[in-house]
Amino acid sequence: MNTGFLKMIEKILLTPKSQGLHEFTRQLERIIQESGLEQGLCTLFVKHTSCSLTIQENADPSAKHDLENWMNQLVRENDPLYTHTFEGADDMPAHIKSALTATSLSIPFQNGSLSLGTWQGVFLWEHRQQPNVRTIVVHLGS
Repeated sequence: MNTGFLKMIEKILLTPKSQGLHEFTRQLERIIQESGLEQGLCTLFVKHTSCSLTIQENADPSAKHDLENWMNQLVRENDPLYTHTFEGADDMPAHIKSALTATSLSIPFQNGSLSLGTWQGVFLWEHRQQPNVRTIVVHLGS
């Protein structure tokens, strides 16, 4: 059934990164520009349970640093309450961090570009110490 709406689904594979905030705004912008869509909604979903997605400041690296330190202070490794420890001391904390943050985002776009603020960027927040390849599903609709 044709609803009259243009849709496009892409995947972004992010190369292995260790714990921290990793920006991928430019990759999203490229997908939107190549889609030919002028306006709509960009929906993102990360297909993992130990990382998350966020929109954060991308101008001053100290903001990333402070967020990472704060989160690691809030959810510490080696807590004796954890029973899910088979994959290491960072495994259960990574799941908790993912539950406290977001695994999906929706961002409007117009004129073929994300409608982000001046200092905003889109980030994968890797919660594991060991680098992992991460898959992000990108859905564009207008």
